[in-house]
Amino acid sequence: MKLPKRFRQSLRIVSLLLGAFILYIATVLIYGTYDDWQPPAISPLEPLQVSEKNPIRDSVLSFVIWNLGYGGLGEESDFFYDHGNMFLSGGRMVRAPREYVEKNIAGDTLFVQTTQSDFFLFQEVDFTARRSYYINQFEEIGEELPGYAAFFAPNYKVSRVPIPIMEPWNAYGKVLSGLATYSRFQPYESIRLQLPGSFAWPTRIFQLDRCVALHRYRLANEKELVVMNVHNSAYDADGALKRQQMAFLRERLLEEYAKGHYVIVGGDWNQCPPFFRFDGFMPGNTQGYTQINIEPDFLPADWQWVYDPTVPTNRKVRTPYVAGKSFITLIDFFLISPNVRARTIKGLDQQFRFSDHQPVWMEVELR
Repeated sequence: MKLPKRFRQSLRIVSLLLGAFILYIATVLIYGTYDDWQPPAISPLEPLQVSEKNPIRDSVLSFVIWNLGYGGLGEESDFFYDHGNMFLSGGRMVRAPREYVEKNIAGDTLFVQTTQSDFFLFQEVDFTARRSYYINQFEEIGEELPGYAAFFAPNYKVSRVPIPIMEPWNAYGKVLSGLATYSRFQPYESIRLQLPGSFAWPTRIFQLDRCVALHRYRLANEKELVVMNVHNSAYDADGALKRQQMAFLRERLLEEYAKGHYVIVGGDWNQCPPFFRFDGFMPGNTQGYTQINIEPDFLPADWQWVYDPTVPTNRKVRTPYVAGKSFITLIDFFLISPNVRARTIKGLDQQFRFSDHQPVWMEVELR
């Protein structure tokens, strides 16, 4: 039986559209696999700025950690991928409008102008990216910290992130982003350590390559301070990637401390400290979110997790921020070795104006 002409024409159009879509997906995957950045296990970091202060003569030092959300996740923003849909944006933001990004970056630079700290450990700092309109956030912040050593450790390097898949005209685009460390003192060595674990193909070719930025400083007492800037995996629902990364960190931390070094780690761990209730700021109102805890026996008991339990450091981005409604938790904090004493810890409550994270300030004494 011969099919009607109109039906055959419609079938041909559908076949052509389906073939074009399959070709597009195949092209994206082939190019993404070919272009996939494969960083070495260890690589040196070169400074954009240098400090003349070396060695460190102070025993009391201050630190700030803050995930800047690449300038695109201030209070006005939501983010389509937080809904787990890589195919369609659903009317949610793939990129914040430029005026939001500029406002957020202005908040970042004002923060470093007005905050006294010996060390700034920032995460999600864009070097060049479509999502932040190719503004070099790393350099802009460094310009506000003259005399500070400045290092950039890339952890997201993709020529073109193609999601949302069904909206190629709206694709996330090029990203070069990473960890930024600024210090009033000059380290004698700075290296990027690749963290283990990755998502399965093809997700991994468009995801972050998680790392640690490790910096070594000489002290006047002939000892050594090791400072690590960290950003662990997100979107691994069962925590498998974070467990691999934490095992790697544990081995490195114990090794450094065994050598007699002072060790300070800070950043966005994408998990809660041991025993901290992930919904502690909104008991029972989890809104479907979960967050794992670091295991209590991760390190010997004389190591200390340092955080301010009264101030949340992270809000979820399914919707723009609404105080009292948006889910908030605490996943940004410090870890210090037994020969370091925490003197002060303060979460700095900005009501998430400039990022989906909030900064944390700490003062310590090297004993």
